[in-house]
Amino acid sequence: MKNAALLLLSTPQKSEGFIHWLENHLLACPFKKLTSLDCPGCGLQRSVIALLKGDIAASLKLYPPTLAILVLMIFALLHLKFDFKNGALMIKAMYIFATAIIIINYIYKVYNQQLF
Repeated sequence: MKNAALLLLSTPQKSEGFIHWLENHLLACPFKKLTSLDCPGCGLQRSVIALLKGDIAASLKLYPPTLAILVLMIFALLHLKFDFKNGALMIKAMYIFATAIIIINYIYKVYNQQLF
């Protein structure tokens, strides 16, 4: 079973594997289809794929909030399982932090005219 998981995530050939499948089946953004502008979440899918490939720098360049969102999701799941003492407060703080990064990233894109 371990070998199957490794095969899916890191195949040496470009035409096989789960990551290759993800690259060819990205979901279309309805906001971008309607307005021709990037939404505040545009780039998340490509960023996650870069992270799965192990390219953290590219992941952060494509969508800076990706790591903050991932940490938030992992911590929330751990909190559900282990019920940390101040877990709810930490989740709120991480949510505010991730939201701030999303807003700052979008303002940066607007300011530098990178919405198209």
